[in-house]
Amino acid sequence: MATFLYKLGRLAFRRRHFVALIWVALLTLAGVGAANAPTAGASSFSIPGTEAQKAFDLLEQRFPGMSADGATARVVFKAPGGEKMADKANKATVEKTVKALEDGSEVTSVTDPFKAKAVSKNGSIAYTSVKYKVSGMELKDSSKDALESAAQQARDAGLTVEVGGDALQATPETGSTEVIGIAIAAVVLVITFGSLIAAGLPLLTALIGVGIGVSTITALASALDLGTTTSTLAMMIGLAVGIDYALFIVSRYRAELAEGREREEAAGRAVGTAGSAVVFAGLTVVIALVGLSVVNIPMLTKMGVAAAGTVAIAVLIALTMIPALLGYAGRKVQPAGRKSKLLGGGRAAKKADRPNMGTRWASFVVRRPLAVLLLGVVGLGAAAVPAASLELGLPDDGSQPASTTQRRAYDLLSDGFGPGFNGPLMLVVDAKGSDDPKGAVTRVSDTVKDLKGVVSVTPATYNKPGDTAMITVIADSKPSSVKTENLVHTIRDAGDGITADTDAKVLVTGSTAMNIDFSQKLNDALIPYLALVVGLAFLLLIVVFRSVLVPLKAALGFLLSVMAALGAVVAVFQWGWLANLIGVEQTGPIMSMMPIFMVGVVFGLAMDYEVFLVTRMREAYVHGETPGQAVVTGFKHGARVVTAAAVIMIAVFSGFIGSSESMIKMIGFGLAIAVFFDAFVVRMALVPAVLALLGKKAWWLPRWLDRALPNVDVEGEGLRGLGAGARNPDGDDDRELARV
Repeated sequence: MATFLYKLGRLAFRRRHFVALIWVALLTLAGVGAANAPTAGASSFSIPGTEAQKAFDLLEQRFPGMSADGATARVVFKAPGGEKMADKANKATVEKTVKALEDGSEVTSVTDPFKAKAVSKNGSIAYTSVKYKVSGMELKDSSKDALESAAQQARDAGLTVEVGGDALQATPETGSTEVIGIAIAAVVLVITFGSLIAAGLPLLTALIGVGIGVSTITALASALDLGTTTSTLAMMIGLAVGIDYALFIVSRYRAELAEGREREEAAGRAVGTAGSAVVFAGLTVVIALVGLSVVNIPMLTKMGVAAAGTVAIAVLIALTMIPALLGYAGRKVQPAGRKSKLLGGGRAAKKADRPNMGTRWASFVVRRPLAVLLLGVVGLGAAAVPAASLELGLPDDGSQPASTTQRRAYDLLSDGFGPGFNGPLMLVVDAKGSDDPKGAVTRVSDTVKDLKGVVSVTPATYNKPGDTAMITVIADSKPSSVKTENLVHTIRDAGDGITADTDAKVLVTGSTAMNIDFSQKLNDALIPYLALVVGLAFLLLIVVFRSVLVPLKAALGFLLSVMAALGAVVAVFQWGWLANLIGVEQTGPIMSMMPIFMVGVVFGLAMDYEVFLVTRMREAYVHGETPGQAVVTGFKHGARVVTAAAVIMIAVFSGFIGSSESMIKMIGFGLAIAVFFDAFVVRMALVPAVLALLGKKAWWLPRWLDRALPNVDVEGEGLRGLGAGARNPDGDDDRELARV
């Protein structure tokens, strides 16, 4: 592989006009496709195989036109102090608001609070429910404006009015955090390379790759039913790996120049060595993202595949466009150790007698590996302790910032009707196979009324044939609580007994039950997903490193860093430690997607650092150094680059902590802390400590397996005889070399 990539790098360097033209053409084509593509609606959300989804599907069949998955809004009214909602003026205002809400073209129904008995016991709070034909993401702006206008008119009349539900789904506010992340990345790159041109190349290629990936997703969004979250994830991951991969190759190119090689030869060797690491690092990310399909949730599968496609583009750009741009840059990209004219007058850096920071740190770890290993494992273990208390759930309006109308509506309903009112459970009774459908439905209602934790059960609503009924159940606990989850399971257990006696099936659904099933499905898929991703990556790393223990160490280190990161997330978002510091207003269950999402994304990024750092060690070991010397050499050349890559990733992910959306805030914090643990504790401390303790055993491989595995030559052993005469001590000659 190293030889092939070496030739590819030199070809791209020589034919830079052609390579640049291809990528610009692809970017233009994707941009035109995105600009002319029809506007995509919201991605359909389904959880195949779950009881809640089966109930929704049944409602669509038995209650045609009711739009079971349509958006809902609850307009909550509160009377001024000392007044009641039934007072003449207040009642007139509510009735006027109800009439105004009924005029919407997408509205299917609006309830009258006084007829529906939707007034609190003390008479101060009332609400009206608005049902729409389409989902919240598909609602027209005119419908949202009409809803807000009706609420404002009621406020002007003297009532306190707030709007809850998913009809006013707000786009999360992240401000300028993405720009700040890119700015920090630029600063880190300039410090790393000491050159504006060299620093600009990774940013430019990463933005081009993300532009192609996101534009392609936008162009295909309508045809493939891709939601906005798909392009957001692709942008986040594509930007991250795009900068990393280009950073690795540019850094190796400058190191090759410093050894006296001419520029085309240096580009070829950089792509042949660092490019090999990029290919396998990219493969691990692709495996992790495509592996999300094992969860069997279409939305997650599409997100993973789309993000994996963007990663593949980032790999191809790093292997071809980076050497092409290096050809354009010429002498403006200086050898390692030499500063640019702008930052240092073009002079060579002073040759210090003492080794660099990476060398000094690696030497320290090699001398005291056991102490470093124990300290790192104990520290990560301590950080992981809170993960034992992990509670999974999905955010609702109760987790919104207190400044939002959704949160204020949630609080008003909790005050007036109880905490369970914000997440009613919907029971669907399929009595088509029962001899006495109405008797079966009555039994369901009576049974559920007697269950502990149930506040009220509404009368059943039948379909036209009378063989299917809907019953609404209000719990005495808030929707995201463990108590509500237990109630759902209790109702389902009771329903199994009713089915055995009456042949009527009882299904529990609604947003609360859907969230519970979603969390359970993700929880059940976590172990198979881990086994698949870590197993495939383990086999891949055996091929890369030609070792059994090095991939095993990489996988175990990753599990340590992920568990520690989950512990930190639980401590902050569930326990409330340092919550005020990062703006967490409401603690509660951890988002259901967090563990599996963190595993996928962090595993891919962690293997980036593992592959790049350890391939340098493997390269030194293959070329004759002792195991201890190889560890130090790997850090000498790779620690600075891996540190820069990790700092960039932490900056990018930390930018999302400023989001107003609790879910995005949690993802940003979780990924940032996970990269910190993995890069600076696992890869920078535990990896050299373990390799130092293992010595030559680290690179052991059974002979039969050595013969069976393909030789991919990531360390570039096959390049030793290529371009041997292509050397230039000054590193400034751009002469053409002999063709390879």
